[in-house]
Amino acid sequence: MTLSPHPSATTAQVGRALASAAEISGFGMDLDATLDWCVDVGEWAPRVGEGRTAELWELLAATAAIDVGAARILEPHLDALTILNQADRSDLVRPEDTWGVFAAESPDHRLRAEESGARWTLRGSKPWCSLASHLSRALVTASLDDGRRALFAVDLRADGVRAHDGPWVARGLTQVVSAPVDFDDAPTVPIGPPGWYLERPGFAWGGMSVAACWWGAASGIARRLLTPAQSADADQLALVHLGRVDASLWSARAVLTEAAELLDDGRSTRVGERLLSERVRAVVVDAAALTLTESAEALGPSPLTRDEQFARSSADLHLYIQQHHGLRDVARIGREAARQRAAW
Repeated sequence: MTLSPHPSATTAQVGRALASAAEISGFGMDLDATLDWCVDVGEWAPRVGEGRTAELWELLAATAAIDVGAARILEPHLDALTILNQADRSDLVRPEDTWGVFAAESPDHRLRAEESGARWTLRGSKPWCSLASHLSRALVTASLDDGRRALFAVDLRADGVRAHDGPWVARGLTQVVSAPVDFDDAPTVPIGPPGWYLERPGFAWGGMSVAACWWGAASGIARRLLTPAQSADADQLALVHLGRVDASLWSARAVLTEAAELLDDGRSTRVGERLLSERVRAVVVDAAALTLTESAEALGPSPLTRDEQFARSSADLHLYIQQHHGLRDVARIGREAARQRAAW
């Protein structure tokens, strides 16, 4: 899974990491073993926006091509480490920690941060907290008394923290349970000033890292289209299915490559960080959705019913791309394009 034009030391590290993943029985499904692997990777993985973004996204994409769930576990861990570094709070990172980022909001759940002297605590409930019962730490957004949101680091194993085990009836990413967490006077540490988490340029970067996972997962699924297209008996339809997917995934790759370059050399600010992220995610999610559709039409039900890896990857990716909010996200692109008079 290559995005950067030249191999580097990180490329070799990615290769070694993937080789070690191949030695893990149940990689992506065995949560403890996969989280241990994520911790090891986090010690050397590049950070987005620091000159080696393409190499980071190669790592995420290659992981997703092997197992979508493993990439879904790795990406937020690395995102949390990046956020803590941007906030100059790497002092909070312990070698054994596994991290999540819980920033989703819901009208049915409200989490408040309360200050008493030098002490901060969390009270309330947070929705969509992936793997909360398995992780050790998390970055969590919470509301302040004045209505602003702020970011906090919390020990998920501390008193006053209770992770729910459901509801979670998903058929994809079955092992990555995303359920509420209740906080009852749980001790916490503020990360940055109020509003910093949402206002920092890096807020949009994480969304593109997720898109890199989508691209890698779709590329892994697309490989199954090669065999029927290479067959001596291949008909035009087999070639059409492969051709449509090939063009779409190549376009997504080109968009990710350019976005990585823009982030690393600072030109992303000219485009607008959030507009860039929305554009990247829209292109990649379309490629991933097309891959799922074309592979199903080309291959029929057999691999979805007889091939455990293919069926699981397809279900995992289908759920994973629901993190894109469809036409609502596309409308934001249109609004900003209209404001900028579409600087193509």
